[in-house]
Amino acid sequence: MAEEEEGGGLDLADLDEVEDAPQPAPKNEDDDDGDTIGDAMDMDLPRSAKDLEAVYDIPVQVSAVLGKTTMPVSSLLKLGRGAVVELDRKVGEAIDIYVNNRLVARGEVVVVEDRLGVTMTEIIKTDRAN
Repeated sequence: MAEEEEGGGLDLADLDEVEDAPQPAPKNEDDDDGDTIGDAMDMDLPRSAKDLEAVYDIPVQVSAVLGKTTMPVSSLLKLGRGAVVELDRKVGEAIDIYVNNRLVARGEVVVVEDRLGVTMTEIIKTDRAN
C-alpha cells in the first residue's frame, strides 16, 4: 500500500487497492444457516466449469482398495502363483476409493465389458484442513 500520511489517513491510491480486492459473493437470503465460515469460503469456490479449466489436465492417482491384511515377511516370501491372501473385507462390502492417497469415496466393483470398474456409492466428506 502507499505510505500513510502524517495524519494517519489513507492515500487515494489505497482506495483503488481496496476496490480491486476480491468481493464476497452476494448473500443468498434463503441461506441463513448461521455458518459464517462456510459463507466466507463460498467466495473462493469456482462458479463454473470454465473456472476449473486450469486443473483439467493435472494427473491424479486413483486407487480402489478391495481390502487389507498384515503378514510377516516370511509369509509373504512363501506366496506363489495361485496363493490366496485373506483380506479384512467380506464379499459385497464397500471398497475404499482413494485419490492421491486420500480417501474420497466408497463404492462397489462392477464389470464393464471385459474389465473391472468401480462405481461410487458414497462420497466421503473430509475436513479441508487435512
